[in-house]
Amino acid sequence: MIKRGFPPVLDKNADILILGSLPSDESIRKQQYYGNPGNDFWRLLGKALGEDLQGMDYDRRLEVLRHGGIGLWDVFKAGDREGSLDAGIGDEELNDFSKLKELAPALRLVCFNGKKAGEYESLIRKMGYETKVLPSSSGANRRFSKNRESVWKAVFRH
Repeated sequence: MIKRGFPPVLDKNADILILGSLPSDESIRKQQYYGNPGNDFWRLLGKALGEDLQGMDYDRRLEVLRHGGIGLWDVFKAGDREGSLDAGIGDEELNDFSKLKELAPALRLVCFNGKKAGEYESLIRKMGYETKVLPSSSGANRRFSKNRESVWKAVFRH
């Protein structure tokens, strides 16, 4: 089944961009980045920023990110996937990253949420951005990455 991603949450003041792979089924249903409550994204980023992002509604979360100079997007514009696991993504269509300099002229750091998104790190690095692959925020990754919280805090501590 073909799944489509969301437009970027990105503005001219963003200096950090977090790239996921492709929204989960629950995120697509809710039309929200990281809309699956089983994904630890909002908890991890909230702890790193010192904000209770989990306790906020979606619009307020995005407002906090914008105010903090953080944008969201995905590596893939679309892909064929049954279910929500990154390992199941095939026939990927990449987003058009040539727009980044125009959309976010202050952008300096692009973070990849997990290994699947991180497969495209070199593409973004070649565009002149600093890059960092983060341990996946997926709930399926909890038991494999004991230091996720400390890695996320080190990157997003302002």
